Amino acid sequence: MNRKEVKNMLFAPKEKGQGLVEYALILVLVAVVVIVILALLGPAIGKIFSNIVNAV
Repeated sequence: MNRKEVKNMLFAPKEKGQGLVEYALILVLVAVVVIVILALLGPAIGKIFSNIVNAV
């Protein structure tokens, strides 16, 4: 091994799992947004489906 290889091994950025963590954070953020929207609009959506069922 020469010095350049050793230097690259010691100081190379260790970002192997970084992409997976970023995707997980995005997924969690989307899930939280969906839950909040459903919590706010849930009763209204339920009434709409009830009206549809009653009409049929």
